[in-house]
Amino acid sequence: MSLRFYDTRHRAVRDFVPVIPGRASLYLCGATVQAPPHIGHIRSGINFDILRRWLSHRGYEVTFCRNVTDIDDKIINTAAAEGVPWWAVSERNQRAFTWAYDVLGCLPPTVEPRATGHVPEMIVLMRRLIESGHAYAAEGDVYFSVDSFPEYGELSNQRPEAMRASDDSSAPCKRDVRDFALWKGAKPGEPSWETPWGEGRPGWHLECSAMATKYLGAAFDIHGGGLDLVFPHHENELAQSRAAGDPFAQYWLHNGLLTVGGEKMSKSVGNSLLIPDLVRRVRPVELRYYLGQAHYRSTFDFSDEALAEAAAAYQRIEGFAARAVEIVGVQEPGEVPAEFAAALDDDLGVPAGLAVVHAAVRDGNSALAADDKDRAARHLAELRGMLGVLGVDPLAEPWAGSGDGSEAREVVDALVAVVLEQRQAARARKDYAAADAIRDQLASAGVLVEDTPHGPRWELKRG
Repeated sequence: MSLRFYDTRHRAVRDFVPVIPGRASLYLCGATVQAPPHIGHIRSGINFDILRRWLSHRGYEVTFCRNVTDIDDKIINTAAAEGVPWWAVSERNQRAFTWAYDVLGCLPPTVEPRATGHVPEMIVLMRRLIESGHAYAAEGDVYFSVDSFPEYGELSNQRPEAMRASDDSSAPCKRDVRDFALWKGAKPGEPSWETPWGEGRPGWHLECSAMATKYLGAAFDIHGGGLDLVFPHHENELAQSRAAGDPFAQYWLHNGLLTVGGEKMSKSVGNSLLIPDLVRRVRPVELRYYLGQAHYRSTFDFSDEALAEAAAAYQRIEGFAARAVEIVGVQEPGEVPAEFAAALDDDLGVPAGLAVVHAAVRDGNSALAADDKDRAARHLAELRGMLGVLGVDPLAEPWAGSGDGSEAREVVDALVAVVLEQRQAARARKDYAAADAIRDQLASAGVLVEDTPHGPRWELKRG
C-alpha cells in the first residue's frame, strides 16, 4: 500500500505524491500564545509529531515548520487586562508551549517562526494581492476581496453566498461583509508596524500564508491544524495564497477536536486541562500515549478513567520491554511489521498500529515464558521500531529510565536485593510463610515482586 492521507480539500483519501521527490514539507498552525496550552492544543502537536516521524521513517527528508502566532486580538486583550506589554504575554506563553511539547516528547520543528518577525513578507504578499485586484486598502486597513476569488469556499465545502460575515463585518470601509482583514490599521495603545498603506498590525490569516511560503516555498506538501481551523482560517489562507498565484499546500490534514463531557476543550467553558496538572497525575510518556492513541481525525473525549486505562496499557508495554532487556539485553530498534506499516500508511492509522504493538507484547511475553530468547529479542526489536514511530519507546530518550526514579533506582535496587536474598533463603529452607510475609511487606511498600524462570524481579507500583 502506498502512503495515503485524507485531504480535507478533496474530501477523499489520496496517495501522497510530494512536490519534490524524496522530500516532504509540512506546515502546522501552531500556538496562538494568549494563554498556556491545554491538552487540546498538545493533542494536535502529538498527532503531527507522529506524522513527521512516519514520513522520516518512510525515507523522506522532512522540513517541518510550526509557527507561533505572537500577535492577535486575544493577546492584546489579555495584556490589557493584566496591565503588561503584549510581548510579555506572548513570550510567557510561548515558553509554556515549548515546555509542553518538549515534556511530551515532540521533536523540535525544523523552524518555528513568529508572526511578528515576518512583516516584510506580509507586505510583499499584500502588494501582490492589491496589484492583482484581489485586495484593497481602505482607511488604513487592507482587505481581501472574497468576491474576486471564485474558488472561495472549496476547502470548507461552503458556498460564498451562504457564508456568514467575517468577524470584522461592521467595518464601514469594507466592500463586502465577507471580506476579511489582511492588515488592521493602528489603534491607540496597540502595537503597530509601518507599511505603504499605513501603520498597523497583521491579520491572522495573512501571517500563516507569509510564513509557510517563506520556509516551504510557493508550493509545499502538507498543511495541518485542528478541525476548528478549516473555516475561516485555512479557507482564507488558501484563498489569499492562490489568488496571489502560489499553488500553496497540496494536502490539507486536520486533526479532530478534544472534548470534555462532549464539549470542545475551551477556557470559556471551564474545561481546560493544562499539561503541568496532568503530568503530576501520570508520567509524561503515559500522557503522550493517551493523547496519541486515537486516530488523528477522530473526536476524542477526555476522561480520567480513559487516562488511567491508557497509562496501564503503556505500563504493560513497558513491562515487557524491561523483562526482555533483563533476559536478552537491549536490542536496537528493528524493522516494523508489515501490518504496522500498512496501518500507518493508511491515513496514519495509529489505532490499528497499536493493535500490532500489543500483539507483539503478547507474543514477546509468551516467548519469555517459554525461554525462547531469539523470539523475545526479535519482538523487542520490532516493538522498539514501532514505539519509536509513535514517540513512546521506553528504552530511548527522553523516556529511558523515566519510570525508575533515575539515581534513586540504584539505591532502592540495592536495598530490595538484600530483602529478596532473605526471601530466597526462606524459600530454600521451605519457610514459605516467611517468604510470603516478605513479599507482602514489599508490596505494601510499593515494590511488586514477580518470580520468573530466571529468578525474582521487581518493579515499583504505579498509579
